[in-house]
Amino acid sequence: MLIDTHCHVQFKAYQDDREVVLGRCKEKGVVMNVIGTQQSTSQKAVELAESRDDVYATIGLHPIQTEKITVEEETTMFVARGEDFDMEFYDTLVRSSNKVVAIGETGLDAFHVPKDQELSAVMEKQWGLFLKHVELAQRHDLPLVIHVRDAHEELIKRLKDQKINIKAVIHCFTGNWEQAQAYLDMGFYLGFTGVVTFPVKKTNPTAQEQLLEVVDKIPLDRILVETDAPYLAPQAYRGQRSEPWMVEEVVTLFAARRGVSGTEMRETTVRNAKTLFGRIHMS
Repeated sequence: MLIDTHCHVQFKAYQDDREVVLGRCKEKGVVMNVIGTQQSTSQKAVELAESRDDVYATIGLHPIQTEKITVEEETTMFVARGEDFDMEFYDTLVRSSNKVVAIGETGLDAFHVPKDQELSAVMEKQWGLFLKHVELAQRHDLPLVIHVRDAHEELIKRLKDQKINIKAVIHCFTGNWEQAQAYLDMGFYLGFTGVVTFPVKKTNPTAQEQLLEVVDKIPLDRILVETDAPYLAPQAYRGQRSEPWMVEEVVTLFAARRGVSGTEMRETTVRNAKTLFGRIHMS
């Protein structure tokens, strides 16, 4: 068994073949934590989790979904319509299903900033949204799934200044060892995607070299593996739509770099996921 702790199989990218993709995951023994990014995708995540024994859900409002902005990524483009965080909606959704294992993804994103807004104002707005997710997570004793893009130092400072005590994972960690240590000192887990399998760029090697340093140093009991599917397909599938079963590529990379067997690495990441997401119960 493997647990992809962060994927979006409820997204439109799978609308034509979702059952086929889920079938491939089932065959490979991959359990999924399906992450919501707004009301509609959070609702769909819960509905999917309720319909399958190998799917769990995380619900929340992604920081960029609060703005009206066109988002372009490597393999996709979408328009965020702008949405407010409705505490009553998400609280009711949590209470509706024991398959909800976390709150998020929430956090800080300094990469997708509307051109007509100051970064400082955007960070303040996103931080206010983050605190609402913290409140909801604490109310239900659930961990947070945290999104951070180009904002590690900002988030670390704010977390330290306000002494926020939460259980959490930093999703799709791509930072350096100093940043990783700060999160580990807070008791957080770090989630790693197919990005760790990418080759070091000859023209700009620093970022990937720093990430691989974290891969080599992080305590084994703080590692979570994920795909962020449909995004960030591992190198072996680069350019294709990512699918949750591809998380095995991340495990293989960790096993090789840490000098442990693939079986041991799989068991370690599953154990870590069950520890953080206490509602995941799979034999």
